Amino acid sequence: MAIRQLASFAAQRTGLCWATPLSGQASTPLATALRAGWCKGFATVEEGFKYATSHEWAKIEGDTATIGISDFAQSELGDIVYVELPEVGSEVTKGENFGVVESVKAASDVYSPLSGEVVDTNQTLTEDPGKVNTEPFTDGWMIKVKLTDPSQADSLLDSAAYGKHCDENAH
Repeated sequence: MAIRQLASFAAQRTGLCWATPLSGQASTPLATALRAGWCKGFATVEEGFKYATSHEWAKIEGDTATIGISDFAQSELGDIVYVELPEVGSEVTKGENFGVVESVKAASDVYSPLSGEVVDTNQTLTEDPGKVNTEPFTDGWMIKVKLTDPSQADSLLDSAAYGKHCDENAH
């Protein structure tokens, strides 16, 4: 316990991340889990992606979006040990839960930034969920969605706005 308190104190003083496990909760919204720690943002924000304030990203190509969680989100959650994804053919709705990521710190719901039909899931994550940590914008993607309303992307943040959002919400 003393080591944990010392680490927490040091993290607060230096502005580094220190998230407290959300024990006793089966699943927590990703944004809530991220607010559980004190952090200055040092995460990568990719250009050309759209971001939800709940820390999911979407890379839109035509009428299809590839979706995952941001580098900021994965760094706050810590080592990801399990990813639950929807089935191909299922519908996802903007702002609603489509899956769960479990880390050594917490289990967190993942919300869809856009609505549509799931046309592909990253099954590699079932055997290697750590790809979300090491490659959040490439091999760590979660689902691909055929968009029902591409104009929904207009309400998402661009990379500059998302970077500012992370800085403003860092503790």
